[in-house]
Amino acid sequence: MTRRIRVEIVRAGADRLEVRRLELAEESTVRDALEASGIAARCPRVDLAHAGIFGRVVSLDTRLADGDRVEIYRPLRADPRQARRHRASRPGRR
Repeated sequence: MTRRIRVEIVRAGADRLEVRRLELAEESTVRDALEASGIAARCPRVDLAHAGIFGRVVSLDTRLADGDRVEIYRPLRADPRQARRHRASRPGRR
């Protein structure tokens, strides 16, 4: 009998947070979890290549552990460094 693990798949859309709880085979990878979640079919424009576990970016071939939280990241709208420089250069700032 194959042991099972439980994981969460989380995707933050512009207007809502989607959370899926899955039970997978113990040797499952991030890619397996994303495929099993069905997110690609429901949201074809989501880039599943940008994913992480608990805030740490990982490859799709990373093996999962019981209790992992797989997060799908959205692209940044602005480069954080440029945004910080822009805010600092506004009048009234030192």
